[in-house]
Amino acid sequence: MFEFDQIPFAAEFAENPEPRCPCILLLDTSYSMSGQPIEELNRGLSSFKEELMTDSMSVKRVELAVVSFGPVQATSEFGTPDDFYPPTLTASGNTPMGAAIEKAVSMLETRKNVYKQNGISYYRPWIFLITDGAPTDDWQRAASLVRSGEAAKSFMFFAVGVENADMNVLAQISTRAPLKLKGLRFADLFSWLSNSLNSVSHSTPGDQIRLENPASPEGWALI
Repeated sequence: MFEFDQIPFAAEFAENPEPRCPCILLLDTSYSMSGQPIEELNRGLSSFKEELMTDSMSVKRVELAVVSFGPVQATSEFGTPDDFYPPTLTASGNTPMGAAIEKAVSMLETRKNVYKQNGISYYRPWIFLITDGAPTDDWQRAASLVRSGEAAKSFMFFAVGVENADMNVLAQISTRAPLKLKGLRFADLFSWLSNSLNSVSHSTPGDQIRLENPASPEGWALI
């Protein structure tokens, strides 16, 4: 009998070998999000899943994970929309944004290694940050990870500020101009995100995708 190493082929990829588009939602659940903000965020997450489920290609190719911070925790691990169960988020604690970004980058690298081990191609991943405050921890290392990751095309990082978010700090973290949410239009934000991921999932990995401008007059964001 000969013994040799084998990389286990995960059942999820045997059943669905489509290329993957991983997206991590980095969601601020600090105490300042209490009340209507966290309620609207939860509603937005539910509608996000519903909209992704209407597109058969997105169901096969998009993978979602959720990292909430206040404290930092992986609320949902990577999975396709049919396996994504929107968490009911509650608001408490501080805003450890730096640690949350570092966790998201680490989770993405781990997931990409799983794709590679199983011969699954993937699109450039997305990290999508939503916050209403300023970091209460050291965020400079996280900002460096974002800049180096963007430069290497390892992922795309988007930052959205809600209400009293510190847009100056977000501008120092994100290489893209951070967006300011108009009011509490989380439903419109997640509709835009689902449409964008749908467009990506219908493309070929490596293709350039033109995204709808969220800061248009009728859009959900301000720059």
